[in-house]
Amino acid sequence: MGGIIKLAIERPVAVMALILMTIIFGAVALQTIPIQMSPDIEKPVLDVRVRWNGASPSDVDREIVGRLESELSSLNGVEEIASRSTRGYGRVTLTYAVGQDMDKALVLLLSKLSAVNGLPNEADTPTVRTSNSDDSPVARLALVSKDGANVDVETLGQYLDTNIVEPLSRVEGIAEVDYYGGSRREIRVLIDPDKLVQYKITLGEVLDALRTSSSMMSVGMVTEGKRSYTVRSEAVNYTPRTAGRIVLRADISASGAIAPLLLEDVATLDMRFPKQTSFRRLNGKPGIIVNAIREQGSNVVSTMLRLRSVVDELNQNELDQRGLSLRVVYDETKYISSAIDLVQQNIWIGGMLAFTILMLFFRNLLPTLIIFAAIPVSVIGTFVAIAGLGLSINVISLAGLAFAVGMVVDASIVSLENIFRLRQRGIDAQNAAYHGARQVWGPILGSALTTVIVFVPVLTLNLPVGQLFRDIGIAISVSVLISVVVSVTVIPTLAARLLGGAANRFEKLPVLPIIDPIARGLSDFFVAYARLVMQRKVIGVGVVAMLLASALGVGINLMPKLDYLPDGNANFIFGRISVPAGYSMEETVRIAERMEKAARPLWEGETKEDGPPAIERFFFVAYSGGAFAGASSSDPARVKDLRMVLMRPIFAEPGARAFVRQSSLFGRSVGGSRSISIDIVGPHADDILPVAAQLNEALSDRFPTRDGNQIRTLPGLDSGAPQIRITPDLIALARAGVSVREFSMAIDVFNDGANVIQVPIDGELIDMVVSGKDAENLTTNALKDIPIVTKIGNILRVEQLAKIEVISAPEQIRRLGGRQAISIRLRPTEALSLEDVVNVIDTEILPPIRGDTIDRGVTIKLEGAASALAMTWAAMQANVLTAIMIIFLLLVILLRNFILPMIILLAIPVAAAGGIGGLAILNLSVRQPLDMLTMLGFVILTGVVVNNAILMIEQTTLHMREEGLSANDAIIEATRNRIRPIFMSTLTSLFGLVPLVIFPGAGSELYRGIGVVVFGGLGLSTFATLIIVPPLMGITLNNRFSKSAHSNAKLKEVV
Repeated sequence: MGGIIKLAIERPVAVMALILMTIIFGAVALQTIPIQMSPDIEKPVLDVRVRWNGASPSDVDREIVGRLESELSSLNGVEEIASRSTRGYGRVTLTYAVGQDMDKALVLLLSKLSAVNGLPNEADTPTVRTSNSDDSPVARLALVSKDGANVDVETLGQYLDTNIVEPLSRVEGIAEVDYYGGSRREIRVLIDPDKLVQYKITLGEVLDALRTSSSMMSVGMVTEGKRSYTVRSEAVNYTPRTAGRIVLRADISASGAIAPLLLEDVATLDMRFPKQTSFRRLNGKPGIIVNAIREQGSNVVSTMLRLRSVVDELNQNELDQRGLSLRVVYDETKYISSAIDLVQQNIWIGGMLAFTILMLFFRNLLPTLIIFAAIPVSVIGTFVAIAGLGLSINVISLAGLAFAVGMVVDASIVSLENIFRLRQRGIDAQNAAYHGARQVWGPILGSALTTVIVFVPVLTLNLPVGQLFRDIGIAISVSVLISVVVSVTVIPTLAARLLGGAANRFEKLPVLPIIDPIARGLSDFFVAYARLVMQRKVIGVGVVAMLLASALGVGINLMPKLDYLPDGNANFIFGRISVPAGYSMEETVRIAERMEKAARPLWEGETKEDGPPAIERFFFVAYSGGAFAGASSSDPARVKDLRMVLMRPIFAEPGARAFVRQSSLFGRSVGGSRSISIDIVGPHADDILPVAAQLNEALSDRFPTRDGNQIRTLPGLDSGAPQIRITPDLIALARAGVSVREFSMAIDVFNDGANVIQVPIDGELIDMVVSGKDAENLTTNALKDIPIVTKIGNILRVEQLAKIEVISAPEQIRRLGGRQAISIRLRPTEALSLEDVVNVIDTEILPPIRGDTIDRGVTIKLEGAASALAMTWAAMQANVLTAIMIIFLLLVILLRNFILPMIILLAIPVAAAGGIGGLAILNLSVRQPLDMLTMLGFVILTGVVVNNAILMIEQTTLHMREEGLSANDAIIEATRNRIRPIFMSTLTSLFGLVPLVIFPGAGSELYRGIGVVVFGGLGLSTFATLIIVPPLMGITLNNRFSKSAHSNAKLKEVV
């Protein structure tokens, strides 16, 4: 390494060129790195979704979900299969083993799906979705009419597809655009049953004739002479007028003439919009909600700029002419920009504070500027690695760079301080730069390696949350490694040029009246302590024992409660409204309007000083069976105050519930941050329902909703939704000459309408729906009068051919591993830690209930944030222990001793106590649990706090080796020499962290806990190092085995 240092000093131009090259590469890389809210997280989950309009949950479960589960259960790597069947919709979720190649898994799944047969003809083709961080919308928009414009947005389905969705989908960085609302026109064929009787034609014959009435197909080629002709057969009946001329049957009259029976003879045709199936409003106006989902790896900020540009262009031209407005309801980049601005502000302020600390120590601008040269080179060089590894700039990686600012100057401080010390002794700049850097490059490299090595186990953590740690680990590791190179090249090169001059140039420094006496007293105290423990080692051992015991006591008594992940403080509240089973859409809209009524004064400006904040945007989407809503505040810091505003009106509705939470920064990719799922699984619904009811009651008693806890059961625990069951009388059908299929078809047509075929009209595909004139509006009593026309022309009523009864049927069917399941979701209030809640459930609530379920084959298991917390906590503990073992072995290699590394590692428990103490102090004013991101602070501490001890030991051995001092004298001299760089590097790191800890704002919840842990742990461990290392090192180096290990004796050649 001495050769590299010497080469750098002798060739300053080359070093400067390399610095400029690094900065240029970093600047270029910065242009290509995507900017996002959080890192891309790939969760090993794939969803298969199928729509079957009109089908009951039982039919979906039997005909679709059951078949899919049977076929997909044999896929490689699938650990769990879960499914959900609701009215007209089925979903099968495949959870794969951690580490599974998801690209390969997706290919195999699609291949398997293509081989699935037996699905109903009326069902849509199955689609597959992933469950990654980029599945959540980066923007939510709403299409509404302008004030005074008479526009029914519900009729704009086709217009939305062509004029809005298509241009938005073409925006670079947008992967998908979906929307809620907007109907498409359809042709309604209104059958007159009396006409069917008159012409003696059955409903089945009408449907078959319609399906085969239109055709456009190529039927080959004809070659004649020099020309070839394409032959097409076209029978087009694609308008209400031409469709009415469709021939249903050709009859022969008594005179032998052919009399065609036309569709218009038995039905009337009408072009209309279907009945509305959902209802949406934005700030009180009917609207269509549009979601824009980004491509993985895209730059969210630039994508949103392009999206907003397209939205502005649409509003100024196309939409303005039609009296419409497309408004952005939620923009993820607002939060991203605020979070990035805050981190950048923290980096600048932290850098200025660190600069001030260095000026206080050096009392000279030049050495301070030399050290600060390490920051841009290390940070900008890190961008090259981030780009090369395909990572992104996000709140997590930027926080890593903010932490790294204090770390990257450590190596430069140690290098330059040693150079400066030699320069103060009168050594010329060239020699001071060379020898100063050469003497400390070993401990600098060792310190950097310990910092980097602690992240290796974390980077290999095979859990979704491990992908969050990846970005911060890589950002810190790369910047610290670059700083090592800077400390042995750039720093000595600049020092040799800028610190030249007279030999006594830096001998005397300006005196600071208050600071100097304090610093001198502190230095004298630790040097005196080192002398004392060298003479009376028992005192030193006793002090060390007391310090370690105190650290243990602090750790045990002040240990904060565990939590999974922070939600963050995004300016968006999202809620779901659950209504009693069987409620119509109209009744659901009425309930959702109560929430809207409570929110209206807040968006109209009627706010109070002591009341909730003003609402910037409020929307809701209501449908048959439930609703969801969202709101953002004009004061992002108070958006949580809107929770009760939206929930309280729903409490007044019997049987209705609202579940409102602040939107998580991590989307669905790492699971709910505080949502505990308790799955009750059994062979039949009757087995699990009473268990779920008992558990729900116990949870409600222990975690009452009046305290802010939210409990939700999926599916609900009521007796089910009301269902009218029509059971055909097979004998009566046989007498009438009607098959079961024809009977069911007739009911479908006259009650709901049957979709026969899609036909193109004016460039759009139109559904042709056959129905009765009162379809979609029949009452319960009117069902029994639905006409059934027989082949011989008789007309019968449904009640003559079947039994009609009202029963209760499940509104939703859930399965886990093929067995019936009910999930109870508990989201505890923030006043309760997740660890305490899980302990209460596991030790108090579940044991008595589990004891009663064994005989019934019912199992209960904790999932969601509970299982994720348990797995992550266990993995993090194992990874920290692994990192400590790796650091120990690395130190053994560097120090060639097994005892000295053990002394160094004693700083870790003291640092952990400091981190725990820091959290305890923070919790006096701000809630900060020990979540898994905060736990990362202890990982960082493990690699950082050993650095000072490494410097102490290396300096001691240097004095023994090069100056021939005894072990005791070397330890005292090393203490005297190392106090200044130790406190210099520690204080620059601590003051660099201060802004991250004290300044609130977007994203601060993610890294505040990490900052407090590192601040408290690093600060305490600095004093602990100066207390622990001297006495224990004195005992070790005076031991005859250690002397042998550190001797410079060489093996003599045996002749």
